[in-house]
Amino acid sequence: MPLPLTGGKAVKLFSRKNKNQDTALQTAVSKNNCRHPFSAIDRYTPLSVAESELYSSLREAVPIIDAAISKLVRLLGNFEVAAEDERFQSELQHFAENVESLGGNRGLYNFVCAYFDQLLTFGTAVGEMIPFADGDGISGLYNASLRDVAVVEGKSPMDTVVCIRDVSLTPVKDQTLVFSTLLNPTPGTVCGNSVLKGLPFVSSILLKIFTSVGQNWERAGNIRYAVTYNPGSNPTPNARQRAQEIATEWSRAMRDDSRVCDFVSVGDVSVKVIGADNQILDCDVPLKHLLEQIVSKLSIPPFLLGLAWSSTERMSTVQADILTSEIEYYRLLLTPLIKRICKTHLRLLGSDTEVSVVWSNISLQDEAQLSEARLNNARAAQIEETLEVKA
Repeated sequence: MPLPLTGGKAVKLFSRKNKNQDTALQTAVSKNNCRHPFSAIDRYTPLSVAESELYSSLREAVPIIDAAISKLVRLLGNFEVAAEDERFQSELQHFAENVESLGGNRGLYNFVCAYFDQLLTFGTAVGEMIPFADGDGISGLYNASLRDVAVVEGKSPMDTVVCIRDVSLTPVKDQTLVFSTLLNPTPGTVCGNSVLKGLPFVSSILLKIFTSVGQNWERAGNIRYAVTYNPGSNPTPNARQRAQEIATEWSRAMRDDSRVCDFVSVGDVSVKVIGADNQILDCDVPLKHLLEQIVSKLSIPPFLLGLAWSSTERMSTVQADILTSEIEYYRLLLTPLIKRICKTHLRLLGSDTEVSVVWSNISLQDEAQLSEARLNNARAAQIEETLEVKA
């Protein structure tokens, strides 16, 4: 969406009141607008249709957002698929390990990670199963770009149709080979909501602070000088010529080369650093407030993102439990998709067996807690058996 253009005549902000150029020196100073390079974020309008460019810009502009989504993808964990009919287990295992996906990668897990990344970023993910030429199983899995496809409502509100974006929305011929997942869809629509929803405004303020800090440090690192020549109460006729000579000599002295030059002048000349007396605003407090909003939206504990905020052991445990519940929710979204892909592959091979998906434990801490729970249950059962024998 192009930026709106402002029409009309240009406004002259500075007007010269004194037309005598020999009695005064006037300097025009241009100030750069404090704008960051990610214009799509500033064009964000609440309650509008989300653009893929907007969320892509957010991940590129704010590294902590990209790191949080990447962490969620990694923490999703691995999984194994099992066929109810053991005769097809080896074939299903071979398919899960060697099916081709986008970018030359292989394996069902790699496809699910890319699919999950797209789902988190845009709120909607679309994929396609590509069968062999002879129809003997699935040869590859493809992640479709949301710029090329769209998900629309079918004949009933419970039915979704994947369409190709062309001059008009053209439904895909074989809907059995395409699939889509919506994240937290809005009631009454077939449009998913990204986990980044609500962050463009906060991120825009964050980027403005970063841009301002960069400009301030650029000015502080490469300081500017204000050279003032005061000709006195009775200026000589050649005051302007002398001021120009002072400016030329000062520029030569400050020229960036290997030589060190001294500046020598006659008369009342003062040199000051521009902005040296001003205090740079402290940005630590607003930055922390903005980052807290981003972290709370992404449901990632701060310590996983390298943020050294004050936290207790109990608080870290609670945050880890919340993250575990988030990952379990995402697994529930992806499990039907994995089953559908595997069952489609087996049906093309002539089998109608059921498929189950077994996820790995989320962390080693879960392994320790589960093993401790099994140990306590075993001890309790042993004590109960001893009491029953004695009775």
